[in-house]
Amino acid sequence: MRVEMITKEYPPAIYGGAGVHVAELVSALRESIEVRVRAFGEPRDEPDTYSYRTPVGLTDANAALQTIGTDLEIVSAISGADVVHSHTWYANFAGHLASQLHGIPHVLTAHSLEPLRPWKAEQLGGGYAVSSGIEKLAYENAAAVIAVSAGMRADILRSYPNVDPARVRVIHNGIDVERWHPVQDAEFLQSVGMDANRPSVVFVGRITRQKGLPYLLQAARRLPPEVQLVLCAGAPDTPEIMAEVQEGVRLLQETRDGVIWIEKMLPREQLSAILTAATTFVCPSVYEPLGIVNLEAMACGAAVVGTATGGIPEVVADGVTGRLVPIEQVQDGTGTPVDPERYISDLAAVLTEVVSDPERAKAYGEAGRERARADFSWAAIADTTRALYAELSS
Repeated sequence: MRVEMITKEYPPAIYGGAGVHVAELVSALRESIEVRVRAFGEPRDEPDTYSYRTPVGLTDANAALQTIGTDLEIVSAISGADVVHSHTWYANFAGHLASQLHGIPHVLTAHSLEPLRPWKAEQLGGGYAVSSGIEKLAYENAAAVIAVSAGMRADILRSYPNVDPARVRVIHNGIDVERWHPVQDAEFLQSVGMDANRPSVVFVGRITRQKGLPYLLQAARRLPPEVQLVLCAGAPDTPEIMAEVQEGVRLLQETRDGVIWIEKMLPREQLSAILTAATTFVCPSVYEPLGIVNLEAMACGAAVVGTATGGIPEVVADGVTGRLVPIEQVQDGTGTPVDPERYISDLAAVLTEVVSDPERAKAYGEAGRERARADFSWAAIADTTRALYAELSS
C-alpha cells in the first residue's frame, strides 16, 4: 500500500500541533507501509519526502491563494497512490483534487475547523472565506474524516451537517514518551531566569486567539506572589494579538516578579526541562480539538490545568492528572466565555489550588505520564489509521 501524506508543516518547519502529529504518524506508519510526504516549504533531505514552494507568480498574492497554488503543484504527483491523506485546510484542496483526478479515497484529519476560528479573518482577510470554502468542500467529499477527539467529532458534525456521521472516525493524537520525558537541567533553567525552588505555572503555545493567553495574563495577577509564570509563546497570528499580549505581560511585570517570556521556539530537550520543573502546566485555550501540548507536558511529568472545552477533557483526567477549569462559551464560533470575568476567576482559583499543593501536583504529574504512555501511543494510533486505509482502499 502506498499512502500520500499532504501537509503544510513537516520537520524541520513545525510551528503547531498539526505538524507534530504528521511527523509522528508518518514515522510510525513507515514501519509497515510506504508513505510519501508532500510538504509545503523548503527542500528536505528525508527519503520519500518532497517539498513545494509557493509558485513564483503567487509570491505577492493573498496567503489563501498561495496555498491553492501550492496545492495545485502537488496534485499530479499523487498518481499511483492507494490513499491520499491531508492535514488542515492548507492541504485539503490538494487531497480533494487528487482524489477526484486519480480515483483514490481521500482521508483528512481535522486538527481545527475554520468555522470555529473566525478570528482568522484578522490574519487572512478575504482569504478566510476562501479557506472556509475549501475546508467545507473537502469535508463534505472526503471518504473519511479523522477527528482527533470526540469533542472534535461533535464540532465537525455541527459545523458541517451534510457530512455523513459514519464517515467521521475518532483517532486521538498521540505522544512518544521515549522522546518526551522528564529532563533535569538546572543550568538551562537558570539561564532563562526560572527558579526551580519556586512554584511555577508554565504556558506553551502560539500567540493566537484560540490559546486564551490574554485570559491567563489576567488570571496570573491573582496568583500567590511567590508563583512564577513562564510563557513559552511566539509565532503571533497578527500584530494586533502580539501587541495585546505584550501589553498584558508589561502590566503583569509591573506588579510582580518571576514573569518570564521566552519568544523563541525551544528545542525539545530545553522545553522538556521547563515542563519537568513546572509545578503545573496550563492550557487556557478557548478552542482546542485535543492539544498535543497537554500530552507533552504530561509525558514530562507535569500536572495539567486546562479549560474544559473541546478535546481537553479527553486528555486531562480531572482530579487524577490535573484539573479542568469550567467554562460556558458563546455559541458564535469564537469560543469566547459568556462571562469572561468568571472564567478568569475560576482559572486563577484552580491554578492557585494546584501550585499551593506541590505534593498533589507531583502526584498529578506522575499519573499524567502513565496515562500518556498507556493511552496515547503513536504505534496504536498508526495501527488504527492503517486499518482505516485498508478498509477504504479494499
